[in-house]
Amino acid sequence: MEPVLWRRLLLLFLRLLLLPPHGALGFTPSLDSDFTFTLPAGRKECFFQPMQREASLEIEYQVLDGAGLDVDFHLISPNGETLVFEQRRSDGVHTVETEDGDYMFCFDNTFSTISEKVIFFELILDNMGEEEQDDWKPYITGTDLLDMKLEDILQYINNVKDRLSKSIHIQTLLRAFEARDRNIQENNFDTVNFWSMVNLGVMVTVSAVQVYMLKSLFEDKRKTRT
Repeated sequence: MEPVLWRRLLLLFLRLLLLPPHGALGFTPSLDSDFTFTLPAGRKECFFQPMQREASLEIEYQVLDGAGLDVDFHLISPNGETLVFEQRRSDGVHTVETEDGDYMFCFDNTFSTISEKVIFFELILDNMGEEEQDDWKPYITGTDLLDMKLEDILQYINNVKDRLSKSIHIQTLLRAFEARDRNIQENNFDTVNFWSMVNLGVMVTVSAVQVYMLKSLFEDKRKTRT
């Protein structure tokens, strides 16, 4: 590589490092989030998510543990309209185009009087804060002579960022599936052990009754006179 091109690249990266942090490189903060919580029996928990107009809200939830692995789900718009209502579901994925305001989504376990539920959910927000994408352009000048323009570099970096975000999303879902499968296996293991002990107790009781009955058949019940 020619020394002039090396100096230009060095100057470019120095300018990138000196950019103000707000809106640098046109990146927006990560808006994906996930949460796992325990929903007690007979309780209902609601969460709120502020959204902008013409954005996208995706909610994915799974019941990881609890009898039946089911829960009621509600999604309500800022004006009080019910967008999604599901009953006794173990998982679900819902995407809505949003408007300005707070969206409320609730997990309802009031139908269960004994079993608590462990619930995982993930929020994916798209098209949030895109108006700041071009804030970096006034600070970058003199880069048109480079063989690779700054826009190309940003495009490659954004592609890598998107793929990493998708990888994190898939890994999060896989952990949720693994946790639910592990809980199911542990519950099955406890159930098998319980009924095995019950069967063992029944077998011991039946054996003892049979021995007693056989012994009673051979006993001499006649009274001996002296």
